[in-house]
Amino acid sequence: MAVKFQDYYEILGVSRSATQAEISRAYKRLARKFHPDVNKSKDAEEKFKQLGEAYEVLRDPEKRRRYDALGSNWRMGQDFTPPPGWENVHFEFRPGQGGPQGFDFTDFGPGGFSDFFRTIFGGGLSGFPGEGTGPFAGREGGWATPGQDVEAALTVSLEDAYRGAKKSVSLQVEEPDSRGRVRRATKTYDVTIPAGTTDDARIRLAGQGGKGSDRGPAGDLYLRVHIAPHPTFRLRNHDLEVDVPVTPWEAALGAKMDVPTLDAAVTMTLPAGTQSGLRLRLRGKGLPKRGGARGDLYAVVRIHVPKELSPKERELFEELAKTSSFNPRQK
Repeated sequence: MAVKFQDYYEILGVSRSATQAEISRAYKRLARKFHPDVNKSKDAEEKFKQLGEAYEVLRDPEKRRRYDALGSNWRMGQDFTPPPGWENVHFEFRPGQGGPQGFDFTDFGPGGFSDFFRTIFGGGLSGFPGEGTGPFAGREGGWATPGQDVEAALTVSLEDAYRGAKKSVSLQVEEPDSRGRVRRATKTYDVTIPAGTTDDARIRLAGQGGKGSDRGPAGDLYLRVHIAPHPTFRLRNHDLEVDVPVTPWEAALGAKMDVPTLDAAVTMTLPAGTQSGLRLRLRGKGLPKRGGARGDLYAVVRIHVPKELSPKERELFEELAKTSSFNPRQK
């Protein structure tokens, strides 16, 4: 079956030699631009999903290596027909939790990855041992073998991570039937996102991983949480940052101003003589922590100068330039 090639570098607008830092910056910039809460165009949601899929591959050195192995001459719009045996590429084994091996597979929320991603990297659970295989094969009577733990990626909004939420997550899985034949199926899980969930946290769904053999217990499913970039706030573990634009005269004279939070805006006092880049802490306005504590929100001052001046404004600035002895270039 021909699968449409996805040029992840083109989607993120970076070169194939881009560093991990450049890829991360490109993703954050574009994700803020196409975040459904900001961009209401009909194509924004699909573009946002494509960005997430591209970043999921290119931020992981191993997945990026496998993606690059397709060849540098691929262009957007070409069809890719996997060669014989290519279907085994996504059977990737690694150390697991509670079993001799683990399976690596990812999905991107309810919408899922593209067909291209599933073909190259595997969109479901793969590599289950069939009959006569596995670490205890050949032993008379067989031993109860626990199922493998598996892991999938789950992207949530910052608001859901802050307040907590309940989500229905559908993943494609491949499971062996009673005769060892692998069957593809879609399973839906009801997932609770705890309030205060941070980026890269893991949510454990007990017994939802690979099936055990000879009455062995099933493994667990771990959902690794990725928090989507927010158009207003930056997440720093349990703390938040937000840029606050101020005028030169507000910075010089001091002012009171409203600062957005994930709840309601709060009034902050800007001290006279505030410098650009100053971080003002709003205690307890970050994400919840265990034990009832909360992170903080840091308001980062960004001094903005008007791009166009009225005649009166220009007159006043010129008068200030003549009167003031302040020179920031002199120590």
